[in-house]
Amino acid sequence: MGMRMRRWDFVAAYLQGELEPGEVVYCHSPPGYATIGADGRPRICRIQKPVYGMAQAGRRWQRTLFPWLEAQGFQQSTTDTCIFSKTRGDDKLVIGCYVDDLFVLYSDDTATSLYSEFSAALVDRWRVEDEGE
Repeated sequence: MGMRMRRWDFVAAYLQGELEPGEVVYCHSPPGYATIGADGRPRICRIQKPVYGMAQAGRRWQRTLFPWLEAQGFQQSTTDTCIFSKTRGDDKLVIGCYVDDLFVLYSDDTATSLYSEFSAALVDRWRVEDEGE
């Protein structure tokens, strides 16, 4: 079937994720910031976006990316939920998600191909870098 592969990397992927509606997460002040307030009480920070090192950051990233892929017409695999695929005639596109990378297998890269449509939508929606073949 002669498929090719490219790797895409999400820039600061976890920061592109979203917390669950109503989810409230706090953390200690980062190094270099005051840890004790003027009132003598410890300072804490409310997290606005998932950040690296946060226990739920990876899952929040998945819950942001996966619905977007499905909205683009991809079918999620029932045997491996990190695999998505889309077919139009002989044109096939398979995506493997691993942390903040996408491994994209495609059969055609002409201007009207699934890969061309997908890569344009990807760049339009996310901060990504094409890492090449």
